Amino acid sequence: MKLASLKGGKDGGLVVVSRDLQRSVSAQAIAPTLLDALERWAECEPRLQQLYARLDAGQVEGASAFDPRQAAAPLPRAPQWCDGSAFLNHGRLMETAFNLAPIPDMETIPLIYQGGSDDFLGPTDDVSLPDEAHGIDFEGEYGVMLREVPLGASPQLARGCIALLVQINDVSLRAFGPREMKTGFGFFQAKPSSSFAPVAVTPDEIGEHWRNARVHLDLHVECNGAWFGNPNGGAMNFGFDELIAHAAATRRLSAGTIIGSGTVSNAGGQKGSACIAERRAIEAIEHGAPRTPFMHFGDRVRMEARQDGGPVFGAIDQRIVRAPTPPQA
Repeated sequence: MKLASLKGGKDGGLVVVSRDLQRSVSAQAIAPTLLDALERWAECEPRLQQLYARLDAGQVEGASAFDPRQAAAPLPRAPQWCDGSAFLNHGRLMETAFNLAPIPDMETIPLIYQGGSDDFLGPTDDVSLPDEAHGIDFEGEYGVMLREVPLGASPQLARGCIALLVQINDVSLRAFGPREMKTGFGFFQAKPSSSFAPVAVTPDEIGEHWRNARVHLDLHVECNGAWFGNPNGGAMNFGFDELIAHAAATRRLSAGTIIGSGTVSNAGGQKGSACIAERRAIEAIEHGAPRTPFMHFGDRVRMEARQDGGPVFGAIDQRIVRAPTPPQA
């Protein structure tokens, strides 16, 4: 099943989208928003699945063309956004390139931080930022949207709480990262609003590519129309079940919580990278200094996962622009 939120209101309007992402139909008779559906997932999911089957069979009246430009993030705002760093290859490259001390226990305890979830961007929305000097970067990720997860959930229980899979551009401002990490309080200014592909999908939608609580699909990333990388999400050192259990160790996770994988990263270099910082790290190791610049205003990034040649989540395709100066009091 594939679900999206059309722009309008703070939480968008829920629609069911066909498997080929060509048509959609309102699902608001079942749930007005995706957040409402996740909060009542046991009740809403079977009805949404039935509507999806009828839409794909051409048996639904009122269906219309699906336009990703009219889509918000599947959850335009969420109760919680927790992002991991589950691809250890990415962290090891950073340590080697910039002579960083290894993070204690990183191979046995998942890394995760809590980001801002009040203002997610849609798949074609401009990324509006104040200054190129902040080191503008993209990060291609996969993520999961959850039903309610009880405090102390095991990985096995956590896996059953995964409702939907998503594709994310975790926009990063690299100039802020080093200082914020040293404070011990984690990222804040370094992490502006994240962007999402238009469609969230149930795990069964990707078949055998969903196993061991990992998305085994290449994430194709382009910057200004040029190939940047196509790393595969199956290389996560910690599965989403382990990330969820780690996050739920001391707190209940409410329905609508989103857990991210962190930058998709594959060892060996043949698959490229899903963020500029990783390519710069590889360049520093190979050439003694980074060569690839961070993004400038007017640059574009495109990310898309495909299965058997067809779209899965739809594409993130957006431009970096200068934020307008707000009026001063």
